[in-house]
Amino acid sequence: MQIIFQDPYASLNPRMRIGRAIGEGLLVHGLAARSEIKDRVLALMQRVGLSADAYDRYPHEFSGGQRQRIGIARAIAVEPKFIVADEPVSALDVSIQAQIINLLLSLREEQGIAFAFISHDLRVVEHVSDRVAVMYLGRVVEIARASDLYATPLHPYTKALLSAVPRIGRHAHDGKVVVLTGDVPSPIAPPPGCPFHPRCPIAEARCKSEVPMLSEKAAGHSAACHLV
Repeated sequence: MQIIFQDPYASLNPRMRIGRAIGEGLLVHGLAARSEIKDRVLALMQRVGLSADAYDRYPHEFSGGQRQRIGIARAIAVEPKFIVADEPVSALDVSIQAQIINLLLSLREEQGIAFAFISHDLRVVEHVSDRVAVMYLGRVVEIARASDLYATPLHPYTKALLSAVPRIGRHAHDGKVVVLTGDVPSPIAPPPGCPFHPRCPIAEARCKSEVPMLSEKAAGHSAACHLV
């Protein structure tokens, strides 16, 4: 397992040249002899779209998108089966986001890597995901295939999230906009019962005292709500 961090600059050692940063995992885990590491690293750099002359440069000499490519090369260097991508494009410009997302998708297809892609950008999530889990106050409140969740959201929080996504064009206002009131409770001291009930537009008395369990409501589609 490896991780791609949200901040592509803070995740790199500013005193370590890029070639060493990418190759360190190979050396630590004994996946290549010292004499082989440079060639392996150059191949990884080429795979993620970095030129060979970047090998001896430092992190501050690169743009945000290039630094994230370095982080991706470092993650795939040890040939992981699973990668946690923690908001990997949120710190990047929109045009660069598309390049990084396409790179991750191609790596998934070519190398069979499974990704846990964490993001607040619901359109990016829809584009990259096979299955989606929606969380509120640290608890999963809904999980389903991406196509099912976006077509027929079940949990009130999921419905509110999707209704808040900006849309343009002829379908911009097709759905009812769900506006949540109140503030998000503290995750340290969540409210009793369903943690979403203080803001839920359909909450009932039961929701204030009983914690709903995540259960299957349709084939492959689960939600944690008493009223679904």
